Amino acid sequence: MADEEAPAHTNRLAQETSPYLLQHAHNPVDWYAWGPEAWERAKRENKPVLVSIGYAACHWCHVMERESFEKEEVAAVQNELFVNIKVDREERPDVDEIYMEAVQLIHGQGGWPLNVFCTPEGLPFYGGTYFPPQGRQGMPAWPDILQGVARAFREQSENVIKQGQEIVGRIQSRAVSSEADVALPDATQNRQLTAQSIMQNYEARHGGYGRAPKFPQPFFLALLMQHAVVEDDERSREQVLYTLRQMAQGGLYDQLGGGFHRYSVDAEWLVPHFEKMLYDNALLPPLYLDAARLTGDPFFRRIAEETLDYLVREMRTAEGAFHASTDADSEGVEGKFFVWSLAEVNELLGADDAAVFARYYDVTTGGNFEGENILHVAATVDEVATATERSVEEVEAILERGRRVLLEQRATRVPPATDTKVIVAWNGMAIDALARGAAVLDAPRFLAAAEGAASFILETLRGEDGLLRIYAGGRASVRAFLDDYASLADGLLSLYEASGDERWFVEARSLTEELLSQYWDDEAGGFFTTGAANEALVARNKPVYDGATPSGNSMAARVLARLYALTSEGELADRLEALAAAHSSLLNQTPTTMPLLVLSREWVERHQTVAVVGARESEETRRLLRTVWDGAPRNTVVLQREAGAPTVVPQLEGKEQVGGVPTAYVCHGFACSAPVTTPDELAALLDEGVPG
Repeated sequence: MADEEAPAHTNRLAQETSPYLLQHAHNPVDWYAWGPEAWERAKRENKPVLVSIGYAACHWCHVMERESFEKEEVAAVQNELFVNIKVDREERPDVDEIYMEAVQLIHGQGGWPLNVFCTPEGLPFYGGTYFPPQGRQGMPAWPDILQGVARAFREQSENVIKQGQEIVGRIQSRAVSSEADVALPDATQNRQLTAQSIMQNYEARHGGYGRAPKFPQPFFLALLMQHAVVEDDERSREQVLYTLRQMAQGGLYDQLGGGFHRYSVDAEWLVPHFEKMLYDNALLPPLYLDAARLTGDPFFRRIAEETLDYLVREMRTAEGAFHASTDADSEGVEGKFFVWSLAEVNELLGADDAAVFARYYDVTTGGNFEGENILHVAATVDEVATATERSVEEVEAILERGRRVLLEQRATRVPPATDTKVIVAWNGMAIDALARGAAVLDAPRFLAAAEGAASFILETLRGEDGLLRIYAGGRASVRAFLDDYASLADGLLSLYEASGDERWFVEARSLTEELLSQYWDDEAGGFFTTGAANEALVARNKPVYDGATPSGNSMAARVLARLYALTSEGELADRLEALAAAHSSLLNQTPTTMPLLVLSREWVERHQTVAVVGARESEETRRLLRTVWDGAPRNTVVLQREAGAPTVVPQLEGKEQVGGVPTAYVCHGFACSAPVTTPDELAALLDEGVPG
């Protein structure tokens, strides 16, 4: 067999481990990875710098690469006029945050690919997102942008530098400005008003919030879920449950393999942007678990379980951690891996079964996506049974068999590319989801997966100098950021609650201590993205927006709230209050930007702790724990202790079995009830709720 032809070009990115950077390693563009070498050259030659930021699963990043970065004539212009830097935003969120905010200040919006032009000192003075190779739909051509920016830098250097300084000044002032003179709203009223604001944007026909494209918005749903529980509010309950059901029945959800795609391009949740991100599939299962606890409906339980099984089956690395994402495209075609023709379904299932399967999943000759079919639930099982003159049991069996057959066939297709790097923050979210799934679903396989990921990260990416963010190509790299520390600590707290193993509590507490010492803003409060030991950039950002992932400040707030519930250490509550005060204007004016912070503030005042003392494997202990996990999804922390065993968890000190049998201790906020020993007594205490 002949050797494959060597690529015509190989640039510095070939030495990197990021799958996204490696995708660009054979561009004719003379790319640098982020680092001092590129900036030193820019200063030496007095050249402007192009900082081009994207990620492996980004569809339009691939398009711009094909159209421009792979073209010899375009690369020649870039190489002559600029020093060119490629950045994986998932590796360097600190760089991405600064330059994304710059582009938002310039244009009012941003996205990826993100292309930012900087002075040799790193000051951003112009930028944008996707640019076509020729002018199109009002967008200027990329070659024209390159020439115009380079000309401005040559001929108007003073104005360019002044503009860059002004942009950086605005970014920095946002991060460090004090809001001490803005009064914090009451925590409960803040949650109530935030819920009302979210619900006003509800799209009643298909569920979800806002117009197409539609995103899952897990933090909106989490706040509405808690609002429904605390207030017994029917409106928020209906909105969150209907939205969760519609998402899971649409094409946004992979009906064969489980797991959610990134977002829906339409209002109906039908046509997704087909990449699958680890964070979506970590943040959504806890919502479905909560919906199952709230309603008892097995549908929500099934979606949570299938999504967690998808993570373990398809996203787990050989070392036990989790990959970052899978691409939208396969064989150069978006969605090709996931769609079906009616002819394929007929051939695989046979005409009789295919008729049932096609009616349920809306598989037609014309298709619903570029002549092919995205599977989505278009009818109820009862409706299909009536239409096809079969029993409900027969229809369910046909659907289960059909899903299995199509999934096996799909496995023979060319799969989308996988971004195999391990990101600590996203793995923390996955550990949280798996731990919660293990507890609520009573599924030891999920606990084992969460423990495996946690062990790998702590053993491989944590050392004497602190936590690292990335594991790729067999090596750990990039000093961790705020979201890595906060999300990992949060996941470890959930792992402690699910397992009772205090080593996870100890590790979470240690990570939080590092977080407070390295990332806290001593002057204005809140946390910076970068710690004292991270690389210094042109500005230091303080993340505030809960979007596809939680902001580092919101996740840190949740960690502080949960640790406070476990330890009763007042400093943790004080820090959370100071964090909220640093964002008091947002909490007063636009609290929907930080719903997780809103929830975390109320947690301090309105939470339950449930401590179960007894032999971990005894049936009596298991029944007490099941009473908690089967109950409504309240702000609860769960503690476990073997009778007579030493403990490092403050809330467990002094708590022993009563009468020699497993015993539960319940505290609502700052008031504790007498210990109980039966599931019925425990359920009665939990059902008292938390005093308003």
